[in-house]
Amino acid sequence: MTKAFIFDMDGTLFQTNLILEPALDATFDVLRTKGLWQGETPIEKYREIMGVPLPVVWETLCPMHAKEIREESNMLFHEKLTEQIHKRKGALYPNAEQTLAALSKSYPLYIASNGQVDYLQAIVETYQLDRFIRGTYSIQSIASGHKSDLVKKVVKENGIQDGVVVGDRSSDIQAAHDNQLLSVGVRFDFAQDHELRKANIVIDDLTELLNIKIG
Repeated sequence: MTKAFIFDMDGTLFQTNLILEPALDATFDVLRTKGLWQGETPIEKYREIMGVPLPVVWETLCPMHAKEIREESNMLFHEKLTEQIHKRKGALYPNAEQTLAALSKSYPLYIASNGQVDYLQAIVETYQLDRFIRGTYSIQSIASGHKSDLVKKVVKENGIQDGVVVGDRSSDIQAAHDNQLLSVGVRFDFAQDHELRKANIVIDDLTELLNIKIG
């Protein structure tokens, strides 16, 4: 029986909050220059919805803008995020590396994220996560755009029969439940208590994952 851990990326393994504000500011600076935005960058609004698919992000942040403008903003935002990652302005969460190293000795590890392919690859390469991670799956590979379907793809392609989904938002927890896997919520930067209450287990430090036995 194949048992595995499936991780979310943003707000779970990677401290996106460290690069979020400068990347978002740079994006909205362009919108302001073009006369497409007035006022402050909606950083708090983005923090509230962090973890949702990116089309939803830009529909929420720029509801009055044309689809083309939102798509252009999303592309620019990703470029700025990736620049920040390559400059090592971000960081993994405390104990992430040692926890992944320990878990990978007993289980195959995967990433299932709402992030785009190039963004995820930048994190994996910069922090050499492929030492521990068997596969990285982006929401771009799923037509529905639902985390549950993405986790289903990971499960099916890798013959996973039992396992754990680790994440910080309700979509991660729901994806675990929809695929009959154990859900572990991490109480980190973007996590919200009312969403974490639905998780089977809630942790405050990634090392707590070492105490979980699958099956």
